[in-house]
Amino acid sequence: MRSTVVSKFFKKKRPSLYLFIISGTAASALTYYNTLNPNLHRHSFFHDITTSLNGVVRSSRSLYAITANVVDYKYSLQGLSKDSDQYAQILSEVHLRSAKRILKLCEVNRGFYIKAGQFLASARQVPKEYSSTLASLQDQAVPCSFEAIKEVLISNLGSDLNEIFLSIDEHPIAAASIAQVHRALLKDHQEVVLKVQYPGLKDRMRVDIATMSFLAKSLTWFFPEYRFHWMVSEFSKVIALELDFLQEARNSVTTAVNFKHNNRIRVPKVFQELTTSQVLTMEYCRGRRVDDLDYIREMGVDPRKVAKVLVETFAEMVFVHGFVHGDPHPGNILVSLDEKHGFCLVLLDHGIYKSLDEDFRVNYCQLWKALVLLDSYKIQQVAQQFGIGKYAKYLSLIFTGRTINSKSAFGDGMSVEEKTNLKQEVKSLTVLVVEGYTENARYLVKANY
Repeated sequence: MRSTVVSKFFKKKRPSLYLFIISGTAASALTYYNTLNPNLHRHSFFHDITTSLNGVVRSSRSLYAITANVVDYKYSLQGLSKDSDQYAQILSEVHLRSAKRILKLCEVNRGFYIKAGQFLASARQVPKEYSSTLASLQDQAVPCSFEAIKEVLISNLGSDLNEIFLSIDEHPIAAASIAQVHRALLKDHQEVVLKVQYPGLKDRMRVDIATMSFLAKSLTWFFPEYRFHWMVSEFSKVIALELDFLQEARNSVTTAVNFKHNNRIRVPKVFQELTTSQVLTMEYCRGRRVDDLDYIREMGVDPRKVAKVLVETFAEMVFVHGFVHGDPHPGNILVSLDEKHGFCLVLLDHGIYKSLDEDFRVNYCQLWKALVLLDSYKIQQVAQQFGIGKYAKYLSLIFTGRTINSKSAFGDGMSVEEKTNLKQEVKSLTVLVVEGYTENARYLVKANY
């Protein structure tokens, strides 16, 4: 049975595998130490040793899980034709087994790995078996003790918190993978929330990123057909942004300015004098998650109006401001009662933003206008600006779910006749290259069924 190939491999390769694990973890630990500034001695020798040993253990788990996945792919699919139904079935089974290994790894290593799993689950390039399996990590966050959180507050805001706050609720109102949120009351009775980064997170981040990078490069060396380093690189950029609360504060202010004339959008005020790279202090805004339909209806608000405002908000970010919220999941968007306008949307968590190049923004606007109007000439013209070339005719299919010569109304998708014609066309198209990634073009058709 192909499903037992991994266990057989590890029994046969046990000595060499263990040597590989030890080498990998040693290299990861050395990489970690090289990232530390030798001129800074903020931590004790015991702290450094403990952190490094913890990193070695976490690295070993990572290496075992990733190697098991690569071996599973390599040998389970060996000898099968990529065009066969058996290949598709076995591939889906391997995807699922591998996703479960990654899920277990994230649950055991926790912390930074939870964030990595969440990133992987939301990546559009990964198979659905990964996104569906790892989706459970979106709700996994174990709060840190308040004593540890208090130490972070003291080291960032000063030793006497009583001079700043009348009270701080020790029970967090939210906990995520890199920080947790506490309500507090300032001396002037202003209600605020404190977003506090977990202690020691940046130290663990260094060794975990080093491990991921090492694993990705090592696996590419052993199995050239599997390339993961691009994902590690992208994740590193994202997490670096999220760990800098000063950058999040700047993003929040920019977004507030962009929507200052929109009475349907609210961005919590940032208290700059009480904000550091590890602590973010904002005004407290009441509201419930945007996907809480029961609450929205109880408020007497039409969910369709909320959806309309939500779509218009992010369309404005993309097409008008070119400054786009990078993590717009339901927990980061609240629906709040508004006496004058009925309701407003509260935008939270401004750690990740994407600034669009002005030329890109303008061309993207023109592309969407052409897609809506099915202006094939304009689509081809804009596609040249994006370097897509002859594959421009598939843009309408990718973005709107209808072919470039469709007679269907916008939003209706493809007709049966269109699907039939597209199937015939795809059979003659072997490979489609989009943004440097090679995909079998028939997946475009499957994605729209």
